[in-house]
Amino acid sequence: MSGSGSSGPGSSRIEVITFGCRLNTYESEVMKAEALKAGLSDAVLVNTCAVTCEAVRQARQAIRRARREKPDARIIVTGCAAQTAAADFAAMPEVDAVLGNEEKLKADAYRSLPDFGVSAEEKCRVNDIMSVRETAPQMVRLIDGHVRAFVQVQNGCDHRCTFCIIPYGRGNSRSVPMGAVVDQVRELAASGYHEIVLTGVDATSYGGDLAGAPSLGYLAKTILKQVPEIERLRLSSIDSIEADRHLMDLIADEPRFMPHLHLSLQHGDNLILKRMKRRHAREDALAFCREVLRLRPDFAFGADMIAGFPTETEEAFENSVRLAQEIGIAHLHVFPFSPREGTPAARMPQLDRALVKERAARLRAIGETLHRTHLEGMTGTRQIVLAERGGMAHTENFTLVKTPDLQPGTFAEVLISGHDGKHLAYTSLAGTSGMRRTV
Repeated sequence: MSGSGSSGPGSSRIEVITFGCRLNTYESEVMKAEALKAGLSDAVLVNTCAVTCEAVRQARQAIRRARREKPDARIIVTGCAAQTAAADFAAMPEVDAVLGNEEKLKADAYRSLPDFGVSAEEKCRVNDIMSVRETAPQMVRLIDGHVRAFVQVQNGCDHRCTFCIIPYGRGNSRSVPMGAVVDQVRELAASGYHEIVLTGVDATSYGGDLAGAPSLGYLAKTILKQVPEIERLRLSSIDSIEADRHLMDLIADEPRFMPHLHLSLQHGDNLILKRMKRRHAREDALAFCREVLRLRPDFAFGADMIAGFPTETEEAFENSVRLAQEIGIAHLHVFPFSPREGTPAARMPQLDRALVKERAARLRAIGETLHRTHLEGMTGTRQIVLAERGGMAHTENFTLVKTPDLQPGTFAEVLISGHDGKHLAYTSLAGTSGMRRTV
């Protein structure tokens, strides 16, 4: 769960509980605005994630807890899990309505909610997501609780990785027009944000459906040129096989493009990658990372990797371990394979669940070692950080620093003195680069 928040004059008018990705975080802000526009009050909006069975379980748990805590509120469930399993959520007695991923972004959906006590079928407002052909730009001027702003540039995915349910929750790939994205960033800059994160389900497929087929790298170049007041630009998770020359130019030459990329690697064994229906080999991932580090040595990589995919042998698993080590992944996100009903991988020969969990734990331990090595490598360096709530900040390469004495929204240059295995620490403040908006 990535967070929750309230909106409106009364603190309990609308609460949003958000699970999953940065795109969901962004869309939760749109949902709040649209629900308020519709006049909705005393409601809990649950924006779900469908990536793993555990994410779905946590959403159902949150729904039950919300009903206990707010017995008179309307509980509206939406997001990817609701899109792919609408009937399951509608059958929950705690749920008053289920909205699809397209409907959740429209005020009319919140105006036409069903009455209390209707049947499970009447609770559902979920269309065929594959019929959606466009992603309308949504203007968000405030991201509640964040000092960085997320901007949606793309939605959906045209690829069909064998383990992934998300295309069935998000539909096919569709891009937000460049002009609308630049306008959104300009509005956020005017609201005081100095760091922007471009998000999408398959962000590096951006532009394929637009006139002239502009790439994600070209979009990022355009944003930095047309909105010079933006001091930091980041990308969310990318597929490195789709990186183009514009993106590589940014890496090499643009200091406002932050030296951090989160890679959708998924595995380090070529046979497993083929069975996943991924479009890259381990050699492609290594070559990309080596070229990025050649262009900009201060880069840090995050990555998603799956442990325990069907048919994964011990040797195949070790290839994932070696890939993580060879790249030197600083921020490794490990997922134990979770069979999602309706995907090809769910029909493949499954590994024993205990073995899946054991391999995931081993890979996480490797990730922790790599993270510690990354922290040690940053000790003694000067870093510019952007302070956030909770006494934490992020460096340019997205490493967390404990900064209890900095105001949220403040940029500062600090001297890194050490770490605690998870976060960096500093002993002297080298000087601030100016106060920024406090959120």
